[in-house]
Amino acid sequence: MDLSDKKRASRNRTLSLSKEEAEVARRTLLRAEDLRSGVSAENRIICADLFDVLDLIPDASADLVIADPPYNLRKEFGERTFSPLPETEYVRYLRSWLGKLSRKLTPSGSLYLCGDWKCSPAQYQVLQEELSILNRITWQREKGRGAAANWKNSMEDIWFAVKNPADYYFDVDAVRMKRQVIAPYRENGQPKDWTETDGGKYRLTCPSNFWDDITVPFWSMPENTDHPTQKPEKLMAKLILASSRPGDLVLDPFMGSGTVCVTAKKLGRRFIGIEREEQYCLWAARRLELAGQDNRIQGYADGFFWERNTLSRRG
Repeated sequence: MDLSDKKRASRNRTLSLSKEEAEVARRTLLRAEDLRSGVSAENRIICADLFDVLDLIPDASADLVIADPPYNLRKEFGERTFSPLPETEYVRYLRSWLGKLSRKLTPSGSLYLCGDWKCSPAQYQVLQEELSILNRITWQREKGRGAAANWKNSMEDIWFAVKNPADYYFDVDAVRMKRQVIAPYRENGQPKDWTETDGGKYRLTCPSNFWDDITVPFWSMPENTDHPTQKPEKLMAKLILASSRPGDLVLDPFMGSGTVCVTAKKLGRRFIGIEREEQYCLWAARRLELAGQDNRIQGYADGFFWERNTLSRRG
């Protein structure tokens, strides 16, 4: 069933496409045969299986790769189902593409690999065979079902790795967070490390590797789609701003509904997205079109990332 045909409540802002909009979006997609004939993939969506097109992407061409592959759990993606694999087989699956993907990075490029607690050890094992791992980001995924006989799973990981630990790009100033000051401290009567505005008292802080300011897309957010594992634009904006310059090329090999590509476009980066499910590609193409009309990113404004539920009160 085409999820775009679902009936929605009047306040539900989840993306939907008319048949006409879907057809317009379909005409923008590239296929494997287009790449084989020499069509450039820059700023385009490739609707194809990763294993059919990865060799067609030039090596050393991407400044940043953000990969969000299937986690090692049962999940339906469109008409396909990813089933849990034994640990050794999941490692083999990761090795089948991660080495080739790493070669797409420029000599000073960076790669972020998304996972959860169960697949994260296997990801680390394979990733460290190809690149230098510098850190593990853990972000709070506040959305999700409770568990009666276990702790609710509300955290996910992102491995941060680089091609060359002696030469890579990282802009800490681009990803500072603006936090409310609860107990303002003064020195000689002057604010210490904070400023006061009409909206309150705030402090700019360096980002850590634990992020508790992320809101997973839901029905009232215009970036929301029916994709089962959609990542937030704010999450991807942090990675893109920290590890790429304006005009750099960002590659997403498991594009889903297009969050990485959409965010890259909003932030003035070039992009390539690869996704085999056509419905997801259509959503992504429509989101890219809308991004040309509105480049706002929820939770990011005035050059800073804001704590959850505080942006509307800024001064």
